Amino acid sequence: MQKKHLVLAAAVLLCAAVVFSAGCVDNGTSGDRVEILYSAPGTMAQLLDSEAVDAVITWQPFVAGIEESGVGKVISYSEDLPPAGKWEGHTCCVFGANSNALANPEVAADVTALMILGNEYITENPEKSAALIADWLFANGELTYGDVKVDSLDVMKASIPTILFSGEVTDAWIASNEDFVQSQRDLGLVTGKLANTNSEETEALLFDFSAYDAAQDILASGKFLDPKTAVQEISIGYLPSDHDGPLFVLLKDWKFFKDNYNTYLKPVSEKVGKIDKAELYVNGKKVCDVKLIEGSAGPQLMTLLQQNQIQYAVAGTPPFVSAIDKASSAVDIKILAPIMMNGSGLLAADDAPADDWDSFVAWIKERSAEGKPVVIADPQLGSIQDVQLKEALDSAGIGYATKSA
Repeated sequence: MQKKHLVLAAAVLLCAAVVFSAGCVDNGTSGDRVEILYSAPGTMAQLLDSEAVDAVITWQPFVAGIEESGVGKVISYSEDLPPAGKWEGHTCCVFGANSNALANPEVAADVTALMILGNEYITENPEKSAALIADWLFANGELTYGDVKVDSLDVMKASIPTILFSGEVTDAWIASNEDFVQSQRDLGLVTGKLANTNSEETEALLFDFSAYDAAQDILASGKFLDPKTAVQEISIGYLPSDHDGPLFVLLKDWKFFKDNYNTYLKPVSEKVGKIDKAELYVNGKKVCDVKLIEGSAGPQLMTLLQQNQIQYAVAGTPPFVSAIDKASSAVDIKILAPIMMNGSGLLAADDAPADDWDSFVAWIKERSAEGKPVVIADPQLGSIQDVQLKEALDSAGIGYATKSA
């Protein structure tokens, strides 16, 4: 495929992460190494197209956008990265709440049950969900890459099947979260409440499964819970990413949930694009108003949770872990359930002589021998993608060092 020139438009600057600096690490034993450039995901396509980097690791829908534009090709999705089998069903984004939300357990259970149903909806209706999510994120518009335009629906159709939308709490998912906490300890990023906890203590700090357990009872019985205490309003924070798709489909196809469950999130006004006001109906009765608050990054949503400006949030595991570790607020934050898993990928430039992990490693070694290390853009130090990339490199005996922008 001929490489297309690309300048990333504002429309695809989703979930852009802050660039973090990091110290150099070189753990390779053979002299083979790569350079890692920490970069916001929204800039990665442009970096790849301009040959400032040779490869990127990022999350959806950036993976699909880069591939659909012809700028890059997928080397490996995150769940397939080495060590073999480690990353299948890995933690990524979660649904969480603060202690004020959990003080109203019926509403917490009802909303959690709806999020689980949103996941099921996407799994059972992937193409329709792709259209609804493209509507929310891009107002059904095109994504512009210089002189190349990519249909946002095509990007969503490519992205959605690579994400494991699941709200099921499993032992494997819990273990994945604990593994991630350990990686943060190893990097020196977890230094507070989670710094020296055992498995049981880690779970107690991270999770509150009371709403999830009640939600499972709701789904088994088919009967949602009428609140015992009146609630005027709740606010749900989210990030503009297809990882948050279960929330979007709940609102975009609210009539489906009304017809099938009689419990639903009804937009105050239906429109193309994002929705910021809705109403929660439980068993056909209005329970409260709902505000939908779009965040710019996970840490911002954690701050809003701690300040009780929002009561619920869909965000990545890393900001939840960091906020819980360093919490000093009287308002606690807890992870209630997964919202999705997997959903990231390693890509190389479209003309790179690599199509899978083994050939990618061979290319790294060839470039190392030439004194021209492969440069890989990485969202940020300690991100899930950063941890996965470094463990994959470790497994191949490849060293890595930080490259300055």
